[in-house]
Amino acid sequence: MRIVSILVATVLFCYIVFVSVFFYQDRQDRKCTEVRIVVKDSLEKHFVNEKDVEAILKKAALNPIGKPMKNINTDKIESVLLKNQMIREVEAYKTPSGMIKLEIMQKMPILRIMSIRGNYYVDNEGSVMPVSSHYVAHVPIVSGYVEKELAVTDLYKFALFLQENKFWNHQIEQIFVHPDREVELIPRVGSHRILLGPLDNYQEKLENLELFYRQAIPYVGWEKYSIINLKFKNQIVCTKK
Repeated sequence: MRIVSILVATVLFCYIVFVSVFFYQDRQDRKCTEVRIVVKDSLEKHFVNEKDVEAILKKAALNPIGKPMKNINTDKIESVLLKNQMIREVEAYKTPSGMIKLEIMQKMPILRIMSIRGNYYVDNEGSVMPVSSHYVAHVPIVSGYVEKELAVTDLYKFALFLQENKFWNHQIEQIFVHPDREVELIPRVGSHRILLGPLDNYQEKLENLELFYRQAIPYVGWEKYSIINLKFKNQIVCTKK
């Protein structure tokens, strides 16, 4: 009985190995019949769509349709797609049915630069994104004298602060940079301008202004002042209309 059990186990093992090798080889020889592209955050942003991805793969001679699955390099597909400045993450993988699936995440812009030095976005990782013909992101607009070095450093940090602060994220609509790098803010509510000055200590300046908004504006109204100046330490200087 023991010999019979060993023989049965051996035959079963050989069968499993044979089937595994057979189906593995079958999958490798199978040709790709479909590419499924999923832009996972497409409900929020529309910088990249399926046609864009297909065009990138076609231009790079990486369209997998009709090619044997064993010849398709998913790492190379990911690498080529990540060169696109609108794309943040890519995961490409094969399925047993002969399909290549691409899951894509787009970059998240937090600033739109529209200055004499250029027209582009800055994303939430501090890199530059080109303007899209498909979609306009609703983020603060920066105009004036904006060098790219300033955009991806101090202005990027300032934009992160705005994004993470619920009050200021809704209040600041435009940012203007003067030639001396002093900053002026245009709020959504009220017809005044905010002279922030240099981007030093912006958090403290805006905390003081928020306190002023909460304590004074309910009594004098949003339309009383034309300029609110925060350039001086621990002071708020208002100019009446």
